[in-house]
Amino acid sequence: MLLGRIAAAAVLATALAACGSAPTPAAPGGAAGGDGKLVMGFSQVGAESGWRTANTKSVQESAAAAGVELKFSDAQQKQENQIKAIRSYIQQKVDIIAFSPVVETGWDAVLQEAKRANIPVILTDRAVDSPDTSLYKTFLGSDFVVEGTKAGEWLVAQYQGAAAAPVAVVELQGTTGAAPAIDRKEGFAKAIAANPSISVVASQTGDFTRSGGKQVMEAFLKSQPKIDVVYAHNDDMALGAIEAIEAAGKVPGKDIKIISVDAVKDGMTALSQGKINFIVECNPLLGPQLMDLAKKVHAGEQVPARVLTEETTFDQSQATAALPERKY
Repeated sequence: MLLGRIAAAAVLATALAACGSAPTPAAPGGAAGGDGKLVMGFSQVGAESGWRTANTKSVQESAAAAGVELKFSDAQQKQENQIKAIRSYIQQKVDIIAFSPVVETGWDAVLQEAKRANIPVILTDRAVDSPDTSLYKTFLGSDFVVEGTKAGEWLVAQYQGAAAAPVAVVELQGTTGAAPAIDRKEGFAKAIAANPSISVVASQTGDFTRSGGKQVMEAFLKSQPKIDVVYAHNDDMALGAIEAIEAAGKVPGKDIKIISVDAVKDGMTALSQGKINFIVECNPLLGPQLMDLAKKVHAGEQVPARVLTEETTFDQSQATAALPERKY
């Protein structure tokens, strides 16, 4: 499991740091920033969801507040665009490169280029699957396996002690090859194994988009004779599924239960209305933590190989209570 490999790498990195010499602090200011500001090149996945929009805003506002010069690029969900952006940041000699990888694999070559240029890399939101953990300093983000596990455990609890009638689940997966899609699927599958009557009868990518969720759900409603539950890897796909369910004359949240991940305002609103039944939070407001890590890395300080964000879960009443103060 990827998180297991990251944790093992973190232990190894700590041991090596203890045995080796202390890191040499970086010189203040970057070659790209003539005014002495720390310069960060940040490559975002895209703008595929409300979560991603909130994440981008958090990074941009936090950079401004921290006095960090931010060079921002939108990859439009294409890995080749992110690789081009990272190479551009290397050529510009930024101080720090941060990015949220579109997919897990295929990064070693460009990250080796950053390493040779002595530009540290921070992963945000999503991890990479590479045997060489020296290619990045730290990974800041959620534990996606735990998110999937929480979703599955809630579903198991709903049918605990009930008659062993089959419970048919359809799954709206995130972008193929993306860490959250892989891990949320894994965590959910392991959790529902506790109840043999629950099974995933169909699973397909909706690409983390509302339109994708709607399109895939429309297909599921036509191809599956019985659907009891929708498990969506993010709120936008869940909201698309709601549109398809309502168009089919069914009541979301009652005729078909819906479980989602994210807890953005639109998703929380649907939860408070009873159209979604349960949401596992994935906090997009990573900007302040990212800027803090960037400054520490630039100063040559040791940082953890894995930095987790604090998150919770919501049912209908909890969503209703949280909505007035919700920032995303």
